[in-house]
Amino acid sequence: MLTISTDIRPTRLEYLRAKKKIKIAQKGLKLLKLKRQALILEFFNISKSSAELRGELNSELIKGYQSIRMAEMLDGEMRLENEAMKIPQLKKLLITPKNVMGVKIPRLEGGTREQSLTEYLLEIPVSISEAVKAFQEVHKIVLDVAEKETTLRKLLNEIEKTKRKANAIENVFIPRLEDSVKFILFRLGEIERETFAMLKTVKRKISEREEQAKKETEIIAK
Repeated sequence: MLTISTDIRPTRLEYLRAKKKIKIAQKGLKLLKLKRQALILEFFNISKSSAELRGELNSELIKGYQSIRMAEMLDGEMRLENEAMKIPQLKKLLITPKNVMGVKIPRLEGGTREQSLTEYLLEIPVSISEAVKAFQEVHKIVLDVAEKETTLRKLLNEIEKTKRKANAIENVFIPRLEDSVKFILFRLGEIERETFAMLKTVKRKISEREEQAKKETEIIAK
């Protein structure tokens, strides 16, 4: 059971303020629930996409390792290592924020090569060229999976945070305000009854005094 603050003043103004706060809190609660539903929907959509990417990544990894084994068989391990050392380095990976349903998600950019591999791939054996192409695709999917997985974690945290806020408003803040309204109405009712009883008492005493004065006047007149 919620406790009523002793600082509440049982006045009409406080009553109106509390009612207004309840309306605002109810609107906020509705928005939080809508936001949570939208976040959950977005979470499942991205989760489905992430699962598909993970499956695609597994397939590409198998293909990539098969192409490496084939290149080793056809051109030798030494040649494969030498050609791997000649591949241009990747650019630095940039992380920029993007907004998804009010949640800041890191977006992965870059990770590409400064020089195109087209000419390089034409100069090396086909088996090694196929291995390089396979792992280029693996690299691209890995970045996509990393971005999706990070987005899922961020969305899950936001869903939990939104749920806690909604629960606090629904189960604590609004009931507390409603109890305050009940308390104010109860006290206003008591004050009204006390005022009515006091007015009756005052009226009765005035009536008694008038009656007494009337009797005294009659006695003097005799």
